[in-house]
Amino acid sequence: MLNGKKIIEIRKTGFVNKGAELMLFAVLEKMQQSYSDAKFAMVPSSSISHAPYTRRAKLGLYQKPHLLRREGKFDWIWYLLPKNVRDMYGVVLNREVDVVMDAAGFAYSDQWGTVSCLELAVSCKQWRKNGTKVVLLPQAFGPFKNWLNRKAIKIAFDHADLVFARDKISYDYLVEVVGERPNLKLAPDFTNLIDGVVPDSFDKSSNRFCIVPNYRMVDKTSKVASEAYLPFMIEVTRYAYEKGQKPFILVHEGANDLMLAEEIRNAVSAEIQIIKETDPLKIKGILSVSSGTVGSRFHGLVSALSQGVPALATGWSHKYQMLFEDYGFPEGLLEVTMSKNQIHSKLDLITNEATKLDISNKLKINSIRMKSEVEGMWREIIETVNK
Repeated sequence: MLNGKKIIEIRKTGFVNKGAELMLFAVLEKMQQSYSDAKFAMVPSSSISHAPYTRRAKLGLYQKPHLLRREGKFDWIWYLLPKNVRDMYGVVLNREVDVVMDAAGFAYSDQWGTVSCLELAVSCKQWRKNGTKVVLLPQAFGPFKNWLNRKAIKIAFDHADLVFARDKISYDYLVEVVGERPNLKLAPDFTNLIDGVVPDSFDKSSNRFCIVPNYRMVDKTSKVASEAYLPFMIEVTRYAYEKGQKPFILVHEGANDLMLAEEIRNAVSAEIQIIKETDPLKIKGILSVSSGTVGSRFHGLVSALSQGVPALATGWSHKYQMLFEDYGFPEGLLEVTMSKNQIHSKLDLITNEATKLDISNKLKINSIRMKSEVEGMWREIIETVNK
């Protein structure tokens, strides 16, 4: 604790990936409602762009030195300084943290190697020793075929208070490794409760149908899917443009997504606007006033579906499939190798008025249910933290 106030660490978020930043805002919003005088901390990223000091400072986030020596070899210096000096510089120690909220999204899986799982295991053991409450917020997990990851996940579960799988496949991947456990729960993505903001500069009359590319569809998929992705997105955009849907391209993260956006525009029409919005709340706001979207960014899709905006998606992991099943629209998940006629038929579903309205109504009904489940999750988290 800091001056008698609870210290809550939010980890595995950042400011480059707009979905990660949206999760950060969602955690802050909910936890501040229950702990208005709490102090929030974040570990500075080894990549300056992911969690720069100025962005953290604007949110009032304290700095927490790295736990693992190989990530921060000079952390021990802070342990030598008296508490009043650390307070002056806004630094909290690992042992001072009362609650850790892990919002990784998708990090603990064989798809990302072994580093993340091993770090989680080491960290959870230390947190339990410190008496810190540990909550892994809804996220995708698995698969876990690598023996190191399996061992690490078991250790993490032995020392975590609550773990929320974001979908049934992730839940089953975890059960296969650790078995059914009382601290393993199922809950949807929790960014669905946070409100977006439509930027004043956004012209919704000329930008109606939102295209959201994702470079992960190039570097995290098979060779066939990787090579088919850009032509697929070009065809989607071309057909929407020819139908008079007024498509625009929304860049959700970084230079690689921007590169895809520029290639799509160059192939279709110079009239198509590329929007590079850096505020995740404004991204969600833009999606809220779109007539529909085709995207490959998970949280861009959550933002659309949770607001009743008809969406189609391509995905590179099971989290996309399960998201669309949760919202009762599994046919919204597309294969990048589809024929042009199949692409056109799918786009007709969410652009023709009759079918579009039916889909939107279905999404809104499921969104109410999903939001209720997330509210229940937060109640359970607060009960656990208060024990």
